[in-house]
Amino acid sequence: MTFETARLEIDGVDTVIKIIGKGPAVLALHGAATIEGHEWARGLADRFRIYLPFHPGFGESGPAPHICGMQDLIVHNLRLIAALSLDRPHLVGHSMGGWMAAEIAAVAGERFARLVLNAPAGLNDPDHRGADLTKIAPQDLPQYLAHRTEVAAQYFPGGSHAPPTEQFIAARERESNALSNIRKSHGVGHPNLRRWLSRIPNETLLLWGDRDRVSLASQAELWAREIPRARIHIVPGVGHFATQEDPTCITTIGDFLAG
Repeated sequence: MTFETARLEIDGVDTVIKIIGKGPAVLALHGAATIEGHEWARGLADRFRIYLPFHPGFGESGPAPHICGMQDLIVHNLRLIAALSLDRPHLVGHSMGGWMAAEIAAVAGERFARLVLNAPAGLNDPDHRGADLTKIAPQDLPQYLAHRTEVAAQYFPGGSHAPPTEQFIAARERESNALSNIRKSHGVGHPNLRRWLSRIPNETLLLWGDRDRVSLASQAELWAREIPRARIHIVPGVGHFATQEDPTCITTIGDFLAG
């Protein structure tokens, strides 16, 4: 099964969406970079039709210099599902995409079916702080992204799934600039995010690798305490790239979405 590519203009932003599979719709939101790609979605494609948009300024999507906070991306994604004519798709987000999905569900949860937050960013609890990747040397990043370093290393220069070094560096610089725009208002997370989580009406799965060094699994209880219909699934022996390290994570997500 191959990925389809769709291209839509959303509020003047050239937005590229990768699509795969057949079945109920799933909107899947990537994190603060596109390093690990979207191959993980193949594991859901026999049961679902997965829509994987590149955020403005990330991956194959065009720039959006007007963005000055996460709220702009909330509006962007709500307009995107309308443009795609998606009726109550499931919503999945990883890392920064998890923070994004949580805010979307807090303001418009009735427009979605089930919600999966995979190691979401955004709460910034002082007792559960993970590594600040902006302070990590590039060559050391794989050991922070996966418990088994070789899993993350395959997406970095020299790895089997990595683009040429020049292309990799250019993509990281471009995405870093886009991330800076998102962080302009409140950094990585809104100070009132925890207050908003109780508005999420969706059945929610919180999925975390117990060796995550970026977004600590210890904060799963904080999220579950605030989201009324949340359940927690902790995956042993994997890090931030949980779906890449352990394919059973994808099965768990699929089974949850299937109800």
